[in-house]
Amino acid sequence: MNAEAEQLGAPRLTQDERRIARRQAILDAAESLFLEYGYPSVSLSAIVQRSGGSLATIYQMFGNKQGLLRAVVDRSNDEYLKDLDTLLASGLPPRRILEEFALRYLALTTTPRKIAFMRLVIVESLTDPDFGEAFDNDMQLKYITRLASLFESWNARGIAQIDRPRHAAELYFAMLLCNLPIRFMLGRPPEEPSREDTIWRLAGFLDRFGMREETPPNAQAPSSG
Repeated sequence: MNAEAEQLGAPRLTQDERRIARRQAILDAAESLFLEYGYPSVSLSAIVQRSGGSLATIYQMFGNKQGLLRAVVDRSNDEYLKDLDTLLASGLPPRRILEEFALRYLALTTTPRKIAFMRLVIVESLTDPDFGEAFDNDMQLKYITRLASLFESWNARGIAQIDRPRHAAELYFAMLLCNLPIRFMLGRPPEEPSREDTIWRLAGFLDRFGMREETPPNAQAPSSG
């Protein structure tokens, strides 16, 4: 197959690129199998059979099956943070950034695949409290820390007045999630708030912390480093 690729002029992957591709294939297979059969019912051998590679590769990259599940969760989390980074690069004022991020966050969180995966994680967290704590650190605390840091930078630039950045970050996500975790655990489909409903839900929060529709003309530019 390599010879055929070379004949067709396809570029050869470096060792790092092959490793990244192998890792993604394992994560894809693991996520699909966990959702199809449930985390407890899936063996590492089944994941290898679907993804290719070997058990040794899985142990080397992820340690064990629970480490693999955590890696799947972490990859999922990166989708949300990439959306936030994209919005920050857009030059929108803070109010618009938080409104648009809320809409994207809820759109991702309420897809059937995400809902099924969250239920899987909740069940495993109830079975293994250590996993639940690790999941909280990997997911919720990562978001809160990222958003709190962003709030601090907005304060420094004079485009927001957030007296307790970390508490404000926690409140922001609490308002977005609302009753979603309970609905996940009960197996009920999430409500799908409209754009108008979501922005209404955030309005009091954004007003409280001085986030305007437009960036004030005297605001400091973001630092480059």
